[in-house]
Parts: sequence; C-alpha cells; structure tokens
Amino acid sequence: MTNYLFQAQNWQSQMSDLVTSPAELLKLLNLAEQDLLSGALLASDQFKLRVPRAFVAKMQPADPLDPLLLQVLPHHLELEEHAGFVTDPLGEEQANAVPGVLHKYRSRFLLTLTGACAIHCRYCFRRHFPYQENLPKNEDWLNIKNYLESHPEINEVILSGGDPLTLSNRKLALWVERLESLSQIKILRIHSRVPIVIPERLDEELVSLLKNSRLRSILVVHSNHPAELDDLTCSKLSHLAKHNILVLNQTVLLKGVNDSAQILVDLSHRLFEAQVLPYYLHVLDKVKGAYHFDLGENTIDQIYKEVLASLPGYLVPKLVREVAGENNKTPLFGVTTF
Repeated sequence: MTNYLFQAQNWQSQMSDLVTSPAELLKLLNLAEQDLLSGALLASDQFKLRVPRAFVAKMQPADPLDPLLLQVLPHHLELEEHAGFVTDPLGEEQANAVPGVLHKYRSRFLLTLTGACAIHCRYCFRRHFPYQENLPKNEDWLNIKNYLESHPEINEVILSGGDPLTLSNRKLALWVERLESLSQIKILRIHSRVPIVIPERLDEELVSLLKNSRLRSILVVHSNHPAELDDLTCSKLSHLAKHNILVLNQTVLLKGVNDSAQILVDLSHRLFEAQVLPYYLHVLDKVKGAYHFDLGENTIDQIYKEVLASLPGYLVPKLVREVAGENNKTPLFGVTTF
C-alpha cells in the first residue's frame, strides 16, 4: 500500500513511537469505532496493544479483516475462558533453571534477556509470562556461566524474550562477548519479530556484531503472511545472507490470518526471494486469550497437504507443535513408526 502513515526513522525512534491506543489504530486505518473499539479496549486492559507504525503502514485501510491487523488488534474474544487454554501452555515456568534461563532442550538453552517486544501479537504464548521474576541481571551472569559449564552438552544459546532485538547493540554485544568466552558454545541463535515489523533494526552495527563473532550466527524471524514482507524488509533480510548469517523463518498457523495453503505457498516463495528459508509452521500454542485463532486438526491437515503438493521440499516448513515437557518439537504430519 502507499505509505502515508509512516515516515522512515531509525529503529530506536520507531520503538519509542509505537501505536498503543486502539482508537488511534482504528483511526489510522479508517475503521469504524462502533464495531471494534469497545472490545479492543477491554482486551487491551489484559494485554496492551503495541504495534510499530511501519507495520501499520503495511495494512490495508478500511479492511477490518486485514490479516496483519487481526494479529495485533485486541478483541473481546480474548476475554473468553476455554478448556485447555492456559497461561503457561509450554510449561516454561518449570523449565526456568536460573533467572533468564529456560533449559528445555538438551543441547540448547534460551536466554530471556528482556520482556519487551516491539509488537504485541495477540496469539503470543508468553503473553502471561512473569518476565519481571525471570530477567537476568548483570550479577546473574556468573550463575548462568556456571550453569552452562555444568552442562557441557549445551553448544547453542538462543536469545529470546520478549524480543532480544529490542535491546541496544551495546547490550547485545555484552552478552555475545560473554557467550564467546565459553568454548563449549558454538552457535548463537536469535529469535525475533522485530526485523519484520521494524526492518531498520537490521542496521550495520548489528550485522557487524553477528558476522564478526566467532559464534555461528543464526537469525530466526517470525513472519506469518506475505504482506508483511515488503521490499525494504526483504532487502534487509537478504543483506544478512551476504555476510554468512543464516536466516530462517517460523510461522504460526492462525485462523483468519493465514489458514490457506495459497497464502503459505506465497509466503515461502517471498521468503526465498529474501534469502530466508522456511523453518517451522507452528500450530497455535493453547494460550489463554488466543482460542479464536485456533484451527481444527482436519483443517490443518488439509492445508498442509496442499502446501506439500505445491512447494519443493526446501520451501516446506515443518509442521510442529510444542508440547510442555517434551525435549523437542513434536512433528504433526506423516509421522509413523515402521
């Protein structure tokens, strides 16, 4: 769409000028308040609206069913109670070994460096996570270091959150330097939605930090729809590949947003144009407040069959669910034992 809602700024300025008012978001998109505002205000009391103006500029005005809008606009359906939809669907509070550390997988562990996000996705599985009790302080590094050294099987650290790319390059560099000091750590993986919603975050200082690290750097971005990937976003992502930084994408399958094989096929092709490989296609984590995004098993199977039939293997994301307490993602299609 023509970008009349947003003028380019550096990423820090964009982070400090997010849309946080449902009324403002509706006004920017020429949407009628009477149909959407009251429910948005109620749901926003539970989980605040946060969305960058650059991401709003990718939405279609006057379309209440725009797939990008549906991911961020609070809705009264979030307030409903549904069996099986809970505040900690992945059992992460039990995996919280020391502050800032989630050790769920044998050779990898997660550092939750911040609770901040540039965007509040309404289906977020950590929308209820008690970040303030779990963020590492500088003095916690020694405990984290000791934990890593006591688990020599760990060779990969995943920076998570919140969103780690809401942190400054200076803070990221401090943590990268700490991890580089441990010879057992070989791989640094960063999971982030920020490059999709504020592509300017992939600045030269960050690229330099990642390409010059002795750690093998991997960035996993989170994009759910091809409309999120405009030319600027794709150019920023493809720039990373030129510096030997592997970029992968994971998608959440969401009712009303991308529950169509054609949308997922188009997304894979667009990612590939940006030199990004599809990684995971997650079914919805059953977090309280996200029931209205859920899809039935038969619908999911049919969509995925069509995706398999339409794409070469290297562009097919793995269909998975994360099950609390399991040591790996659980594959959901074509799994049989011979």
